[in-house]
Amino acid sequence: MQVVSNRPRFLTPKPLKPDYPLFVFLPGMDGTGQLLRSQLKYLEVAFDIRSLAISPNDFTSWEELAQQVAALIRAEIRQGKRRTVYLCGESFGGCLALKVVLHAPELIDRLILINPASSFNRQHLLTWGAHLVKWLPSWFYHLSTLALVPFLIASQRVIERELQQLITTLQMVPQKTTVWRLSLLKDFHVSEQQLRSITQPVLALAGTADRLLPSVAEVERLVNILPNAQKVILPESGHACLLETEVDLYKILQNHNFLEKPLVKSSA
Repeated sequence: MQVVSNRPRFLTPKPLKPDYPLFVFLPGMDGTGQLLRSQLKYLEVAFDIRSLAISPNDFTSWEELAQQVAALIRAEIRQGKRRTVYLCGESFGGCLALKVVLHAPELIDRLILINPASSFNRQHLLTWGAHLVKWLPSWFYHLSTLALVPFLIASQRVIERELQQLITTLQMVPQKTTVWRLSLLKDFHVSEQQLRSITQPVLALAGTADRLLPSVAEVERLVNILPNAQKVILPESGHACLLETEVDLYKILQNHNFLEKPLVKSSA
């Protein structure tokens, strides 16, 4: 899968499955869309998958990003018959997913939030640290990405290949891009009234070993506000839980009756 534009694009695993429900993944701070790779073998048995890739040179607002993602989803829908659209956002992507569903609710049938970063602006230590990132010397910035890894994963649950992919992906993100995306998280806001307007079924996942954000508390807060939501607590999982060998997102959707109808069983 490759990114061919400075504008947000969908990465498309092969083969295409136009008769399957559309599964749209919005990535975390890295913005590459590549870290869904370990879940593809589970999800592809039942979904036509698109993973959003945001260019490092994209410095648009939440509203503009939401409009662009909605336009990409509309383009996918226009290519064939109307089908169920599952929107899945992880961390930073969870914030973007909320913005997308508020901007274009008619496009989204089901919403999945994974360790959403919607609590970031209420974490004073994190917002203070985010302010410092732009002042770091470039060499120290690249070292700091390595220091971040233990906060992103539960290391005993991630195999070496996925760990190396995570490190490589983090180090690909330029400092100015990280600064901008942190500023977006710092300014992110969705009111309780807006959350109550989201009537789609929502599945909110949180890892109990998330050392970056208080994801369990945030998921519980969201589920108490969203009118049609259920929570899934992942014991021992870290922030980047989709990289973990024990996590099968498709099986989680099955086990919590989040699929509209029975589909092909996971091979895991």
